Amino acid sequence: MSLNESIAALRKANQSVPKPARLPTEIEIANAEEKIGIRFHPDFRIFLLQASDVVIGTLEPITITLPESHTDLIEVTRSAREWGVPNDWIPVCESNDDYFCITPRGDIRFWSHDSASNERWPSLSEWIDSVWLQS
Repeated sequence: MSLNESIAALRKANQSVPKPARLPTEIEIANAEEKIGIRFHPDFRIFLLQASDVVIGTLEPITITLPESHTDLIEVTRSAREWGVPNDWIPVCESNDDYFCITPRGDIRFWSHDSASNERWPSLSEWIDSVWLQS
């Protein structure tokens, strides 16, 4: 599936929650990039703009518009780096101190805090389809 098709599937499966996140603006994304010190991969920018408010299953992807939340991109990235996640990887989702991260090339890598992992997906779309929509 393409990223647009994956996002459409996410939107269709979105679950209602009491306090949903709102989608960020381009300015908020630029501010997050500046705080983290990395320019986001184009697919990640699209995800943030179009689907970072989606809630499905048990996995909770990062958000930019809820700074007080456990899904806040800035805090999740800070925590991931403390655990040893490479500085050029950006967490897309945190799960029990393990992280699904987007790399500069746009593939998704799983980083576990307690063991080496070679799990990877060739794109954000593939991760959405194979992992998040299946959670």
